[in-house]
Amino acid sequence: MSQSYNRGLIEDFGRWKEFSAGMWAWIFHKFTGWMLIGYLFTHIAVLSTAIGAASGDASMIQAETDVYTTTIQGLEELFIVRVLEVGLLAVAVFHILNGLRLLMVDLGIGLEAQDRSFYASLILTGAITVASVPTFLSGVGF
Repeated sequence: MSQSYNRGLIEDFGRWKEFSAGMWAWIFHKFTGWMLIGYLFTHIAVLSTAIGAASGDASMIQAETDVYTTTIQGLEELFIVRVLEVGLLAVAVFHILNGLRLLMVDLGIGLEAQDRSFYASLILTGAITVASVPTFLSGVGF
């Protein structure tokens, strides 16, 4: 019969300090994955409400109102949306880089350098995100 030890609430709160780079990589990968799924559903909801002419409503087609373009331009004018796009970029870039890192580990490449490759993916994510901030916040192309 196995016995379990109740470590208590206080000890459980301090466990995050003991996490290795691999555990942080796993936590960040799961978090970014859920964030991307949430964005996908939000994106579909916003786009489905913006495409009114697709429903075949003759009045919208005759009035030549482009609800989709108006909706997208209205969202792009909001500063908070631009900031959220920078966050989305950071989430997507990290998820992609960490996924490539995990693929290499699964293939047996870089097994001894997992910690360094995780830190490299964090640094590269930060560099790409910071380099992209002026483009997102200035609204170039919109």
